[in-house]
Amino acid sequence: MEPWDKNMKKKRKRSRRPVRLRCSVKNYDWGIVGRHSKAARLFALNSGSDIDPAKPYAEFWIGTHESGPSYVDSGSEPVSLKAWIARDPSVLGDKVVDKWGADLPFLCKVLSVGKALSIQAHPDKELARVLHKLHPNVYRDDNHKPEMALALTEFEALCGFISVKELRDMLSSVPEIAELVGVGDAERILLVNEQHENGKSKTDLESIFSRVMLLSKDTISEMISKLKRRLNLEKKKRQLTVKEQLALRLESQYPADVGAIAAFFLNYVKLNRGEAISLGPNEPHAYISGECIECMATSDNVVRAGLTSKPLDVQTLLSMLKYRQGSPEILQGVSLNPYTTRYLPPFEEFEVDCCNLPQSAAVIFPSVLGPSLFLFTAGKGHFDAGLTEDDMVKEGDDIVEEGEVFFVPANTKISITAKSTELQLYRVGVNSKIYRDL
Repeated sequence: MEPWDKNMKKKRKRSRRPVRLRCSVKNYDWGIVGRHSKAARLFALNSGSDIDPAKPYAEFWIGTHESGPSYVDSGSEPVSLKAWIARDPSVLGDKVVDKWGADLPFLCKVLSVGKALSIQAHPDKELARVLHKLHPNVYRDDNHKPEMALALTEFEALCGFISVKELRDMLSSVPEIAELVGVGDAERILLVNEQHENGKSKTDLESIFSRVMLLSKDTISEMISKLKRRLNLEKKKRQLTVKEQLALRLESQYPADVGAIAAFFLNYVKLNRGEAISLGPNEPHAYISGECIECMATSDNVVRAGLTSKPLDVQTLLSMLKYRQGSPEILQGVSLNPYTTRYLPPFEEFEVDCCNLPQSAAVIFPSVLGPSLFLFTAGKGHFDAGLTEDDMVKEGDDIVEEGEVFFVPANTKISITAKSTELQLYRVGVNSKIYRDL
C-alpha cells in the first residue's frame, strides 16, 4: 500500500471516530434549584463538577454556539467542538457542508424550568440578519431559531395565539381586558359574522394584543391589581379556570408584569413525557414549568416582551409576530423500532430520536449522511461505533453512563446495548428529509 493510501485511511478512520464532549450549563434564575434540576445533574456527571444546592440550573447546552460551546474531551488541551469540526469538516458530511458550511447546523439543550421564562419569539433569517447588524451585543448571531421542545416530565407552555372562539370567550370572561378594548369594540368582536371572522379576528387580535403589551407600567400594575383582587374573591366561590390560575401564578413569579395578562391571549399546553411541540420563527411562546429536551437551529436570538428580568424589545416582537390563531400540533413521534421514537419537526436543521432500552436489549442507529449528537440521560450501557459499508474498521467499545455526550461524525453506524435496568438516550441529527430532497 502506498504511503498516501495509509495516511488517507488513517484520516478516514479518525474522521469517523465519535468523540466525547464536555458541555456548558446556564444558571438563569428561572431554573430548578440544585439536584432537583436534570440540567444540573447532567452537567455534574458530564463535567465532574459539584452541584451548588442553592443555585438554579436552567440549561445544559450541547453544540457549537459561542454562548455555550461544547469541548472535545481529548485528554489534553481542550478544543471547542466548533474548532475541532473546522479542522476536518468532512465529519459533517458533504451535503451538510454544502448546505450550512463547516459548522453544526443544530443546537441541543436540556431545560429545567422552575418558573416561567420570558414571553418571546425568535426571528426569521431576514430579521435575524438585521437585528444582529443593529444590536450585535443583544442578538449574537444572524441565524433564525426554529425549535422543538420534547417533554422529559410533565411540561407546561404557552404557544401561539388562541382561536377566534377563545378570543370571544376571553373578552366575555376577563373584564379587565374587555375594559381596555372598550365596550363598543368588545361587542363588535363578539358579534362579528362567522364567515368574516378569520381575517377580521386577526386584525382585532393584533390590535388588542399590541395595546396590552404597550401599556405603561403604571397602567399594567393597576390592571393586574384589579385582576388579582377579582380572582382572589371569585376563587372562594368557584373553581378558577386553568388560565385564571396561571395568571395568578405568573403574577406571583413576576409581580406587575404584563405577562400575566398576555397569557390570556396564548394557547396553554400541557405535555406529557414523550410529547413535543415545534415552534417556527415569529411564533409567540413561553415555557412555564417542567423539563424538556430542546432542539433548535444553531442560534441564540430571542426577542422578549415579558416575564423576564432581561432586556425587552416589545416593538420588535409585536412587528414580527404572525398572529396565527389556533391550537398547536402535539407531536407524538414515529416509531422506528420497539425502543426508538423519532420526532420530525417541519424544519431542515434537526430531528430527535428518543430511545429507551430495557436491560440487555440492543439497538442500531444506521449510518447517516450527516453528524449526530448522542446524549445519555439515564442508565448504563455499551456504545460501539462499528462497521460501516465504506470503511470496514472497528472503532472499539465504550461504556456509557448518564451525563455522557458524544459527537458522532457522518457515515458512522452506532450500536448500543443496555447494561442497567433501563438505558435512556437521545440522538439529535439533521432532519433526514434533506438527504432525500438534495
